[in-house]
Amino acid sequence: MKKILILFLLAITVLAVAYYSFLYFVPYSEGTRAGELIKFSHKGAIVKTWEGEISQGISGAQIFTFSVMDGEKEVIQKLQDYQGKYVKVTYVERFGSFFFWGDTKYFITDITLEKSPHFNRN
Repeated sequence: MKKILILFLLAITVLAVAYYSFLYFVPYSEGTRAGELIKFSHKGAIVKTWEGEISQGISGAQIFTFSVMDGEKEVIQKLQDYQGKYVKVTYVERFGSFFFWGDTKYFITDITLEKSPHFNRN
């Protein structure tokens, strides 16, 4: 009986590690988006995650929501500095997410400041 319980717990552990590894290492898609950075915050009651929004249209009707992993310190600092500016972000879309990673499946890996096509300001 002990042997079956140990094998069962081992199988559950292997499946959990395989699922976590799949979500972390296998991206669904990668790409870039550009727009005005309208929101970036560190939110959560128990587990704090970095969340943000980019407005991709002049009317604000097209909103791209994203998350940033805690380990991306340089990206987090740039996002804080570029608040309200027109930016281009590079992201990785994952199949799913865990509550401690963020609220979305889109994770920002790089950000650059761009010249706005709508306004003559940066």
